[in-house]
Amino acid sequence: MTIFDALRLIGGLCLFLFGMNIMGQALERRAGDKLRSVLEKLTGNKATGFLTGLGVTSVIQSSSATTVMVVGFVNSGIMTLKQAINVIMGANVGTTVTAWILSLGGISSDNPIVQMLKPTSFTPILALIGIVLYMFCKNSKKNDTGMILLGFATLMFGMDTMSASVAGLADVPEFTNLFIAFKNPILGVLAGAILTAIIQSSSASVGILQALADTGCVSYGAAIPIIMGQNIGTCITAIISSTGANKNAKRAALVHLSFNIIGTIVWLSVYSIVKLLFSPALLDESASLVGIAIAHSAFNILCTILLLPLSGMLEKIAVTLIPDSDTRERPAMLDERLLATPPVALERCSVLVNKMGMMAVSGLKQSLEVLDCYDGDKVAEIKQIEDRTDNYEDVISTYLVKLGGHQMSDSDSLESNKLFKMAGDFERIADHSMNIIDSAEELKLKGIHFSDDAKCELDIMISAVTEILDLTQKAFTENDLDSAACVEPLEQVIDEIKETLRTNHIKRLQNGKCSIEAGFVWFDLLHDLERVSDHCSNIAGCVIEATHNHISLHEGLRFIRNDSTDYYEKFKHYKDTYRIMT
Repeated sequence: MTIFDALRLIGGLCLFLFGMNIMGQALERRAGDKLRSVLEKLTGNKATGFLTGLGVTSVIQSSSATTVMVVGFVNSGIMTLKQAINVIMGANVGTTVTAWILSLGGISSDNPIVQMLKPTSFTPILALIGIVLYMFCKNSKKNDTGMILLGFATLMFGMDTMSASVAGLADVPEFTNLFIAFKNPILGVLAGAILTAIIQSSSASVGILQALADTGCVSYGAAIPIIMGQNIGTCITAIISSTGANKNAKRAALVHLSFNIIGTIVWLSVYSIVKLLFSPALLDESASLVGIAIAHSAFNILCTILLLPLSGMLEKIAVTLIPDSDTRERPAMLDERLLATPPVALERCSVLVNKMGMMAVSGLKQSLEVLDCYDGDKVAEIKQIEDRTDNYEDVISTYLVKLGGHQMSDSDSLESNKLFKMAGDFERIADHSMNIIDSAEELKLKGIHFSDDAKCELDIMISAVTEILDLTQKAFTENDLDSAACVEPLEQVIDEIKETLRTNHIKRLQNGKCSIEAGFVWFDLLHDLERVSDHCSNIAGCVIEATHNHISLHEGLRFIRNDSTDYYEKFKHYKDTYRIMT
């Protein structure tokens, strides 16, 4: 093997890893919308969890990526440790798909139809289709499809380059002796574990093993222990990702390691006993690409058959090795491990914005109650709500900015923008609840009272604002377009109510029916209530725009306001409902 062969081997390995990476990322984005619904259906059922792990890993072509995702889910509280165990087992079987794809390179026949099944035959066609979709299509889904095809073509080209670069090793005695040494099961397991830990991908290390097996120098006796070791080495990624996570997330990574170590010990023992007692001739035969794929699948399936019924034992082992502390841990609000899966990260953001919205609306309603009857305990609770919404807004906005650095589909990008804007509007609503509290405290401390007419008018505006808050919350939490469509006409009515109340109060001031100090508080309250309705309009507008895929937030609202008969009917209804005499 010359220096040029070594360089080709390095280049082929780099292309192989790069192709696998970009193909996996594109597959994940392409299937992203479905990943969210799959996760929502997760239950404690072993079969469901196992099939979920198998399916997701088959799609994104990496058990390491799936396991890191699972660690993030457990850390965020999306998934329990028991659910995670079943998904991890499924991921171990799902990762064997890559080896089967690579085994197509071993097809040999003079039949043209069979020849077309060889990657060297169909890969150039896939690459051509991929580059056309990637360069000339503006649709993000078509771009991702192009990236999948280009990634696969790059992966197969790297595999072919590696195979060609090591072909000459068949005549090198030292290389042959190296794999004779790997027939020692312990050495084989160590070699597989170390190689996989370095490149952090069992799929890639199996591909390298298949490339070496193509020389004819790798026997099944050497390949099988290496494959077992590769399953242990792939755990390093999850272990690294669990650093800084909560205890359950660390336990999930430990379960992954325990599963593979126990499975390897049991089946390596069985393998060694069979080898010692029966010395099967198969172990001395040269391993083929298909043979390695079979061995890889068989080992992972056997491990699952052995340990899936014992998932409770794995959970107990993890809990024993990582015991609970005295203080109960809370799941992370938003786990950065989920950033690699934008649809799932957005789902968690949506849940958090929903909680934030409920708090903001609750705080605003309570502040309106304090206007009628001042309650110090309730004021303290409202201040806590405002502090929490500030914290939520900071966490969500920072997280969404980081998510923006990852490639997302058009729909995910739109969802991210919607959540970013909504978080800001809900936080402003919470701020206005504090302003209303300040007005209530001023009324109490200074002994200021509104006239009966002013109280009656304020009650009408408060009723209108309460209704718009309810409509907005329903529009967001249930994605209810009917409720969202009611917000804008009601917001316009509230604007008119504000102007009417300002005019009426100026008349009362001129007639000496109200004090100047009361007037200052009055105008502050009107401003805060009107601004709350504006933020409700923004939130409802985001719901409508996201549904209709508009870019401009108010473009659709202006259209509804100017051209919709339904809008004017709603506007008239609310104007009659909250009519104020001038």
